[in-house]
This record gives sequence, C-alpha cells and structure tokens, in this order.
Amino acid sequence: MAYRKLGRTSAHRKAMLRNLTTDLLVNGKIVTTETRAKEVRKFAEKMITLGKKGDLASRRRAAAFVMDVVADVKETEDKVVVQTALQKLFDDVAPRYAERNGGYTRILKMEQRRGDAAKMAVLELV
Repeated sequence: MAYRKLGRTSAHRKAMLRNLTTDLLVNGKIVTTETRAKEVRKFAEKMITLGKKGDLASRRRAAAFVMDVVADVKETEDKVVVQTALQKLFDDVAPRYAERNGGYTRILKMEQRRGDAAKMAVLELV
C-alpha cells in the first residue's frame, strides 16, 4: 500500500490527518510522532500546491479537506477580521512558496517520548 494505516480505522485516520494538516497550516509547526509527520507531510504539500494554483476548483478541493477553524483574529480601529484556515492557506501560506517547486515542509527528529518511547518529530513549514 502507498500509505500508513497508523493503527486506526479509515475514518479515524482521515480525521486525524485532516486535523494535523490544518494545525500545521494554521500554526506553522506541529510536534507529533515520526510516522504521523511523514503522512501529514504528503497532505500538507498537496494543500499548499492547491493554494498556489488559486483557482476556484483548487479552493473547493482544499475546502473539502481543510478543517473550518479560526486561524487568526485581527482587530483594527472599528472592525474585527476573522481569518479561517482556508483563507490563511490561500492568502498567507501559498504566496510564500510561489517560487518554490515543492519541498514546503521539514521534519526534524526529536528524542523519544517518555511514556511509550515513540519516535517524535517536529513538522514545520520551511
């Protein structure tokens, strides 16, 4: 198979990968296990590629995957601007990689987790 099952049912695995990908796009970096990081990397790079295209079809495909969460709240003098994760992907994250042909993420290995000795890693946007 071309993917890792991660010891979960397909629905649970898809939900977990959607959540981790959304968190990565919103926060810029996440700490997770090494195998999860390798799986999330695939989805995050696909979402950034869709963001770089920027057309309506790409926006709809990304909206079907990225969770609908609040990424940022900005207050100006008289109004409050709420930015969702999808808006952040298309407005902030994707334009940073306009000149880059892939390789938008980096995995840095950390020490093992104390409780179960799982290999931990930091997945971050380059």
